[in-house]
Amino acid sequence: MAHTSQSFIQEGLEEYSKRLKNFVSFEFIPIKDIKNAKNLSMEELKKKEGEEIIKLLENGDHIVLLDDKGKMYTSMQLADFILKKQNLSTKTLVFIIGGAYGFSEEVYARSKEKLSLSPLTFSHQMIRMIFAEQLYRAYSIIHHLPYHHE
Repeated sequence: MAHTSQSFIQEGLEEYSKRLKNFVSFEFIPIKDIKNAKNLSMEELKKKEGEEIIKLLENGDHIVLLDDKGKMYTSMQLADFILKKQNLSTKTLVFIIGGAYGFSEEVYARSKEKLSLSPLTFSHQMIRMIFAEQLYRAYSIIHHLPYHHE
C-alpha cells in the first residue's frame, strides 16, 4: 500500500495535491509496505496495516474511512460535509484509504465516519487519485470556482 507505482496515477495525484494546497493543508501519507504480505492471512495483513495506520494518527484527529459500506455523497454533499467539519473547528480531518481487504478492527474503532465513493470497486491506487480529485472538486465548490458544473 505504500507508493503509487503507475506513473499516470502518480501524476494525477500530484496534480490534485498541488491544487488542494491552494485551499487547505493537504498531505498524502502512504504507510510502509508490510513485509511478507503474501504469506499473511487476510486478518493478519489487516492487523499489520492497521498498526501502521494507527502509528500515524494523533489524538484529536477526525478519522473518516473510505469504505465500501460507508455513506455516499454527491460532490455537493461532500463539499458541505467538509465545510461543516471546518466550521466545527475540526483539528485535522484524516481520510484513510484501506488496503485490498479493508481495515482492522482497531482502525474501525478509531474512526468517526465511513465514506463510500462508489458501489464499484477500485484499486487503492486508483482511489488515491479519484479521492484527491473529489477533494479538489469539493474545495472548488466551497470557494465558488467554475470547476464543478451542476
